[in-house]
Amino acid sequence: MTTFDEREKSFEKRFALDQELKFKSEQRRNKLLGEWAAGKLGLTGAAVEDYIKAVRRADLASKGDEDVFQKLRKDFDEKSIAMPDAELRRAMSDCLAAAVDQIAGDRKP
Repeated sequence: MTTFDEREKSFEKRFALDQELKFKSEQRRNKLLGEWAAGKLGLTGAAVEDYIKAVRRADLASKGDEDVFQKLRKDFDEKSIAMPDAELRRAMSDCLAAAVDQIAGDRKP
């Protein structure tokens, strides 16, 4: 095997690992975000788990994070809960950072 082939395989493995970590981070973010939003929406018990699943499903609607944002925006508006867009986006960002930290902690020996 040539050096070029080895390098190519290395890049492919790295890309696959990066994509896997991105997916895991986004899913963990959606869980944390769903828990946060459920608390703000006054949900408790099994309704929290159902809401987390709904947030995760919303993330599959289209590429990117806008589908999750739109779901949260709609849910807060339907319950007449004042939630500025900036705060929703900050919560999404904070939950992603927390998710990345949690996953990094899971990977340590």
